[in-house]
This record gives sequence, C-alpha cells and structure tokens, in this order.
Amino acid sequence: MRPTNFDELIGQDDLLGRDRPLRHAIERDTLQSLILWGPPGTGKTTLARVIAAMTKSRFVAFSAVLAGIKEIRAVMAAAENDRRRGARRTILFVDEIHRFNKAQQDAFLPSVEAGDLVLIGATTENPSFEVNAALLSRSQVYVLRPLTVPDITTLLTRALTDETRGLGGHDLQVDAAALAAIARHANGDARVGLNLLELGAAAALARAAKAGDTRTARLDLELASDAMQRRALVYDKDGEEHFNVISALHKSMRNSDPDAAVYWLARMVEAGEDPLYIARRLVRFASEDIGNADPQALVVAMAAKEAVHFIGMPEGNTALAQATVYLASAPKSNALYTAYARAAADAHRDVAEPVPLHLRNAPTRLMKQLDYGKGYRYAHDEPDAVAAMDCLPPSLQGRQYYVPTTRGFEKEIGRRLSAWRRIKARRRASAQDAAPTDPPDRAPED
Repeated sequence: MRPTNFDELIGQDDLLGRDRPLRHAIERDTLQSLILWGPPGTGKTTLARVIAAMTKSRFVAFSAVLAGIKEIRAVMAAAENDRRRGARRTILFVDEIHRFNKAQQDAFLPSVEAGDLVLIGATTENPSFEVNAALLSRSQVYVLRPLTVPDITTLLTRALTDETRGLGGHDLQVDAAALAAIARHANGDARVGLNLLELGAAAALARAAKAGDTRTARLDLELASDAMQRRALVYDKDGEEHFNVISALHKSMRNSDPDAAVYWLARMVEAGEDPLYIARRLVRFASEDIGNADPQALVVAMAAKEAVHFIGMPEGNTALAQATVYLASAPKSNALYTAYARAAADAHRDVAEPVPLHLRNAPTRLMKQLDYGKGYRYAHDEPDAVAAMDCLPPSLQGRQYYVPTTRGFEKEIGRRLSAWRRIKARRRASAQDAAPTDPPDRAPED
C-alpha cells in the first residue's frame, strides 16, 4: 500500500501541497540536497520513492544501517563521472543517515558542494544533534509530522478497498469502532496502522473459516484489541524525545498544571524511563521552582526518590505521581534559583576578597594576635538574635541576592528578613562610632 505518486500521499500537505515549493522542485526535477526529519511511519522513505519515480535523475538508495561509506563513495565517483560527461545527475537517498558518525558524513561534502549529486537524508533524530553542521548548511531540512487519526483512517479505508495491493479481494467487514481504535493506536505511524489492520483482518478471516461461516468475515473491536495488545510508546531514552518529555513535565509543574504534569510523567514511566532519573528531576524542581514558597516540597520529592529506590517499579509509580501532583500544586518561587545565580555571578566576576577578620575562627594564639575573630558579635547574645554586623566582603556590603516572593511560606520569610534588616539598620545608626566588643571567652562560631 506504499504510495507511488503525490495523489496517493496522505498528510504532509504543508510540504507537498500543490502550491508548495518542495513539490514544485520535485515535479520540475530541480531538487536540491535535503534532510527529511520525522518519526517512523510518516512518509520519509515513501517521499524518496516518489522522487525516484518522478525525477529524470539517476536515483540510488542506501540504508545507513546496511551500507557503508565504501559503497557510497563508489556511487559518488560514478556521479562525478556522469556530471563530467553531461549525463543525468544523481540523487542519493540515505535512510537513517544519523547512523553515520560526523566523520563519515563528511564524505558527502565534496560531492554535494561540487553539485555532482543531490543528497536526500532521512532521519528520525534531530538533525541539529545528529547531522554534520557543514552538511546541514548545504541542505534544506523538512520536518514530517506524525499523521493524524483521520489521515490513518483514510489509509486504512483505502487498504480495505484496494483489490490489487490491499484487502479488497476478501469478503471482510470492519466495524467503525475497530477502525477508529486501530487509527488511534497507530499513534501517527502509517506502517503500524497497516500492520495492525492486516493482523486483525487475518484473525477475522481465520475465525470465519474455523466457524465454517460462509458469510463475510467481520473485524470487530474485540479482534482489533487482540491484535493491538499493548502499544509501544514513541520514546527514546537517549534521544531528543527524552529531553522533550522531561521538559514538558517540568514546565507543566512550573505552570501549576497537575493534570498535564501527571500525563507527561506517565508517558515517561510507561515508556521505560529510569524512575530515579525522574525522581532526580523532581528534587531539582522542588528547589528551583518552589524553594521556600513551600519548603515541604523538597521533603516530598526526596521521599518519592527514597520510595522508588526502596520498593522499585512498577509500585513506585504512585510515589512519583504523588510528588508530581504535589509539586505542580505547590506555590511557586524561583527566588532561591535567582539568588544563587546572582551570588555565583559575583563570585566569578569580582575579586575574591578575603573573608572579613571578624568572621574567621581563631583556634591558635597567632591567629588571635592577627585579629582573627575580632569584632565578632554572637547573635544569640543580641536582642532578637540579630547583630549589627556585616557578613559580606566590604565591596559587596548591602548586596541583596535573595529576594523572597509573596507566595506561600516565602511571604513569611520576606516579612522576617525585612524586620531583621530594619533592626540591623537601626543598630548601626545608633552605634556608628562605637567599636564592637568581643563577648568574653567566646570563640567565633563556624
């Protein structure tokens, strides 16, 4: 049922519609090198075969899984000879081009640069990470989207009526519910949808034959469900989808959307992601995006990590879900994150001033003679446990890194900090000329 021309292609109208530039380039045989990027079953190889059928160029196809650079170099040499003789140009299609490493991909550059051949690379991986930058700059990247449920339904219906390549030669009826279930289960992959239809149809025909039923075989929802079993979720633990889904989880929690957050969590868990990786991300989120707005968030995230480590999977999935929903529902603050970023920037940018003497310990006689600890005020001896004492280096005095929000518990923290700053300011103003006195026989605290 693979399409052989534009009229049979389903989906990708934004790339291959009648007035789209890519279709014009194919029909006029003026195609330039390109990279086709999309998930499995979206039509990358099909489009390459349509190009082969419609173009006047010599079309050569390789799979990077099966072929090596040695075989492709031979094609490139032949393409160069053809160009010198004025013969037709060569289109080289390389499926799974990301299987070649960056050095191997360099082999294409001279031929592409010289115009000896047009390279069409197909990949399921993000070209930004998997395709040589020099090759990318000489190619146009086209993104193929997963097919929609109506697209898949159209393909399935066509397969049911096609008597030459499909199931049209069989007396087969398919319930609308079964067809819709297969289209949904295909998850945008035409190949999966057609394979499931074929399995279901074979089961329906076998059931009818076993029953000695001369009537039309029927593929109902029950048989379709048996054929589908459990769907393998599209997810690559080492590729871009891994980062896309964890980003979706993080941003859903940040936006206080527990429904979306628990969905993305389930996508990762059900696809086999390492649960401790997810737990680590939840712990990071608890400090980065909630912080002191709800200090309990970090406790909950750590408890989920311990639960997953202790009881394992699949039982640990509910602990991850509990933490995810709690974090998504908690008040949000990035004050700790920005405070650390500001402090780190100053630590890298400014001169690393020595620790002020009054903040240093003085465990030896020499250190006391050098005024280590001189002027230190023990906070617990002060009213409200706040001393009028600067703890930053001189050039940074007065700098405020941590700016609490007014959300959650951080509102109370902000109230306290404001009160303490006012107390310090009053005490400094009233004792401007008074030298601090060390508490007798008390060593500075670490």
